[in-house]
Parts: sequence; structure tokens; C-alpha cells
Amino acid sequence: MVVLSASICTRTGKALVSRQFVEMNRLRVEGLLAAFPKLMGHNVKQHTFVETDSVRYVYQPLENGMYLLLITTKASNIVEDLGTLRLLAKVVPDVAGSLQEAAINDCAFELIFAFDEVLTAGGYKEEVSIASIRTNLLMDSHEEKMHVMVEESKREKAKEIMRSKAKGIKEQQMQQLKNSFMNGQMPAMGSGGGGQPGGMQGFGGGGGQSGGMPGFDSYGDAGVGGAGAGGYDPYGYQKQSAPEPEEPRVVKKGMKLGGGGGAAKKDSLMAAMAKEDNFFPMGGKKTDMGLGTKISAPSAAPSAPVTLVLEEKISVSMNREGSVESAEVKGTLSLTANTDLGSVALVSVNKQALASSGFTFQTHPKVNKPAYEKNGVLGLKKGGFPLNRPVGILRWSATGEEVAPITVNCWPEDEGSGSMNVNIEFELTRPDMTLNDVNILLPLGTTDPPSMESNDGQYKHDPRSGMLCWHFDVIDANNASGSMEFSIGGSNPDAFFPVQIQFSSQSLLCPVEVGSVQSSADGSSIPNTLIKSVIPESYQCA
Repeated sequence: MVVLSASICTRTGKALVSRQFVEMNRLRVEGLLAAFPKLMGHNVKQHTFVETDSVRYVYQPLENGMYLLLITTKASNIVEDLGTLRLLAKVVPDVAGSLQEAAINDCAFELIFAFDEVLTAGGYKEEVSIASIRTNLLMDSHEEKMHVMVEESKREKAKEIMRSKAKGIKEQQMQQLKNSFMNGQMPAMGSGGGGQPGGMQGFGGGGGQSGGMPGFDSYGDAGVGGAGAGGYDPYGYQKQSAPEPEEPRVVKKGMKLGGGGGAAKKDSLMAAMAKEDNFFPMGGKKTDMGLGTKISAPSAAPSAPVTLVLEEKISVSMNREGSVESAEVKGTLSLTANTDLGSVALVSVNKQALASSGFTFQTHPKVNKPAYEKNGVLGLKKGGFPLNRPVGILRWSATGEEVAPITVNCWPEDEGSGSMNVNIEFELTRPDMTLNDVNILLPLGTTDPPSMESNDGQYKHDPRSGMLCWHFDVIDANNASGSMEFSIGGSNPDAFFPVQIQFSSQSLLCPVEVGSVQSSADGSSIPNTLIKSVIPESYQCA
């Protein structure tokens, strides 16, 4: 058999990935691929081929309107070509992760390397398996590991020698300093110039040095003594006349180099960096927002005097048949006063409609409970709400199967030939809710990719973790159920559990509604921002 080219192309003949194994120019390759859609016609068999006067097209339809295509000579053995095609059909999803056009483009070079493992130069098939291809693509080298270990050992040895030499130099300097003090050779104290070959430089602003410790800054406003490079003069201070005015000015100017100007530049630089990354600098004079808290602008004020957040967290445990064993939802209504006007807010809710909802409600101890029980108004007994701090003013909870918005059941069946057939389906039990970004995570018990037979949504296989992610952008009343079926190697049904469900929603399970927000001072309406959020805290099928 001689394979001229292996390609992944679209229905219109556009090449996403193409690898040639014989000498062919670009125009010929593009011409052969452009002719493929016209020759294919409406044939939708699983494995198909068409022939021209010079070449044979052997192809297999993939998902999302893509085709895996082999261009061979007419004299090539078609049985071997079909075997090569089946092997490449397993390699593509294993390398790319999914059969999406974006994934194929992202993994183009990896796919070309994988094609080279299957076919040699000249278009002849290698006797390889999926496992050996995966191992070759990892390029794991024992010699490389040994080289890295040797280099790491050399670096550690060099660091140890460096630390030892640094310690010896420091001990030598300390011994020289100790000997200097014991011999009575105190360092000169003055602002004069000469350098000293050993010991410390004198107090003051002048003098170079060839060794020893660096000099300190000036002592006070004027230099002490004037001995310069000579020995220690105990009467130097008494002999010192009134300091010249130039020296204090020079010293003060030197001190200002590390003073306000430098600090201001440093603060300005840090502030600019923080503003660019939307961070507050640590230790700054900002509010109590910590490092890493993202903001829209450092001085931006809230858009409304009051922010209300309705948040629910769901915990659900299901058995493998999809029956809900335990389900609980906990919700909170939180109020954040952004201004003084918001601190005197009164929040009205639909108290009468909540009486028959099946939920249990509890107000904050500081909330005026009689006003809530009578009129459904939530407000503090006395005082106002604290500024810029959320306060939970109402909580609710409920248990039972009806609080689980979605159910999932998974049926793995042993086919008896070392492979498992897995059927998984979901059902939206609360058609009044809309679930966004739904991910159903299924462990596979192996790093091998599944062979997908039917799928209502999108899926992504992670070979490293051995997980399959079944994804839906939106699940609502118009998309209330779905299923997926695939086959995969294995014999243990327990390997596919637990199945985890993740989603987000703005549709609350509890029918609580905010009617109005008014001021307790004059009864006027207060503008507010309302946020609703429903997230699963623990949602799994085990």
C-alpha cells in the first residue's frame, strides 16, 4: 500500500490538517482535496471510497461535518487502507480531545506527529497501537531524565560551595573587625576623605574605601570629628569648631535622595502597576479591600444606594437509577448599603405568597420581625445597615425531591468482550428553571478515548484525568432532556461513578420576590441593584 496523503477536511473540501508522505506540490494537493466533495456525492456509508483515473479516495465521516481522508494510489491494497483509516480515526480524538474544528486547529501539529507515527515516509503503514503512539508522542526519555538529574546535582553542589565561601568571607570580615577594635584602631569619625584599607569607614558623608563595611549616614545634622584618614583622636570633638553651613546642607540634600521624592515616585509606580492590573497595592490607603480584589476603577462609586443579592445553594445526592435520595436548598437575601440613603432601606417581599411555598423562612435577629410577619417588610429594629458590608436579612430552606432541578442516571453495561456500553441521560424536573453552563462530569476508569455512538450535546475527553465532560450551554423547558451513548474498554461498572453535575442559574427555586425598596425616613423609593444566583454546592449521582 502507498498512501499519498492523510487529511482532515470539511464537507466543502477545506483542509484543516493535511500530511503528505510522497513528493507532492501544494497545487496538486489542493486540487485533489477540492475534487473530493464532487466525487463523494451523497454516499453516507461508514467506510467509503471513490476512485479517479489516477488516485483512490478512502474516507470516513467524522462528527460536525468533517471527514478523515486518505489519498492512495489505485494499486494500493484497500483492505490495508481501511485498517489504516480505522487506526487514524481512533488517533484523532485521542490527540485532539474532541471532534470539533477548533480542537483540530489547536492540535494540528500534534496530529501531524501522530500521522507520522502511523505512516512512514513513502506512505507505508507502521505496525503500531494507540498506546505506543501515545508513548512516542510524549517523548519520554530515560537519558534526558538522567541528564536533568546530573545537572540538578551539579547546581546543588555549586550552591553549597557558594554558601560555604560566603560564610567564610563573612567570618573573615567579622574577625578583622574584632581585631581592629581590640588593637584600639577605631574607625575615624569625621566627614573627611581618605579611604581605609580595613575596618569601617568613619561616620560622615565622605571617603572611599577598599574593604570592610560600608559607611553609615551622617550622625545628626553635623559631622563628628575631622580626623580623616588618621588614627583615632579622642579630643577630635572638642577641637572641632562650629560646623560650616555647607556640610549640613550637603548632608540634608543627600538625605532627601531617599526621602519624600523617592518614596513618592515609588508609590506612583506601584499605583500605576496596580491600576493596570486592577489591583490595590498592599498597605495602601485604600479601603479594606485586600490584595487581588478586582475592581472596575479604584475610585468608582456603586451604581445604586442598595445592592440586594438572592442566592441559593443546592446539595443533591442521587442513586445510579436517577432517583433523588437527599436534596436540600438553602437561600439567603443579603442587603448591602452603599450610601447613607441605603442604610435606612426597608425591603418588601411577597410574604403572603411564601406561606404556601413549602419553604421555611427565618429573619435576622436584628430585623423587625412583627413588621415582616404583618406586611412582609424587612428592616432593622433600630439604627441603620452598616455601609459596604452585606447583611443577610432573610434565610430560607427546604428539603425533598422537588428541590432537585435536574436528575441524571447512568447505565454502564458489560458487553462481555472487554468493553463497556454506557448510556447516560438527564431530565430537567423543574421546567420553570433555566440552567446555564451545565457540565456533567463522568469518570471513565481509563485514559482511552470513548467511541461515541450518540450524543445530544457537546463532549470533551481529558485523557490525563480519564474524565468525560458532557456540556450544554442551556437546559430549559425547550431542551428538558438528553442522552449520550458510548463504548469504552473496561469491565468495572463502578469506575463510572460518581457522576458530578455543575451549573449556574438565575432562576430561584424559592418563589421569593422583592417588591420594593423604600426609605424608613420619608417612604421614598430607593434605587437598587438586584442579583439572583443559584449554584450547586454538592450535586452528584453515586
